[in-house]
Amino acid sequence: MRQADFVHLHLHSAYSLLQSTIRLPQLVQRARQYRLPALAITDHSKRLTVAHGLDSRRLLTQLESIDAFNDDDPGITLLKGIEVDILEDGSLDLPDDVLSRLDVVIGAVHSRFDLTRAKQTHRILRAMDNPNFTLLAHPSGRLIDRRAPYDVDMTRIIRHARERGCFLELNAHPQRLDLLDTHCQLAREEGVLISINSDAHSIVDFDNLRFGIGQARRGWLEKQDVLNTRPLSELRKLVARQNPGKGY
Repeated sequence: MRQADFVHLHLHSAYSLLQSTIRLPQLVQRARQYRLPALAITDHSKRLTVAHGLDSRRLLTQLESIDAFNDDDPGITLLKGIEVDILEDGSLDLPDDVLSRLDVVIGAVHSRFDLTRAKQTHRILRAMDNPNFTLLAHPSGRLIDRRAPYDVDMTRIIRHARERGCFLELNAHPQRLDLLDTHCQLAREEGVLISINSDAHSIVDFDNLRFGIGQARRGWLEKQDVLNTRPLSELRKLVARQNPGKGY
């Protein structure tokens, strides 16, 4: 696996991160340097106020900008996405009629890391049952040397992903490297594809992907085990399968 093999499915822009340097022209320039065919713009949702997360109105405005960009036929496709908060009860932070307009819906836990194992697991399983749900971001929530993983039944999460036909992330940020290598191996055994993502908050963070590739290799993942090494046409079909309302 090489960085040029990947469609980046999790990265942030100045739409939600006020301190971010990533704007569409910079994204496209970086993507061309890596010869990437596509990128997904996945800013935070409104619940994450510290990141100036997007409400429905601001997200829809962003989608219009992405449509306009793609209509100009720049040779790189921008996919529409969101990193949506999974709320304590397992609901998602934006309404379904908005989420259904997206190519990629990344669910993430950013609060209540202290729930019991049963409640945290139920929370995530319920979120994954949403028909718009594509993949689970940084599944254990750990930050290396800063925050321990939350208590969750990862075996149940992985098997539910298989049943639902959705995906798990290996977050390549060097503070996360999450999934663990052992969970990567279990996902492979269960037939669950992993998405290796840079989680870029700045242009230089594109280079995080190499850390995720190393973690994937420790978990015995090969190219065929990774969702976002697929050609764009095949990738679109795989992520669209999660929501029958999407079509390409």
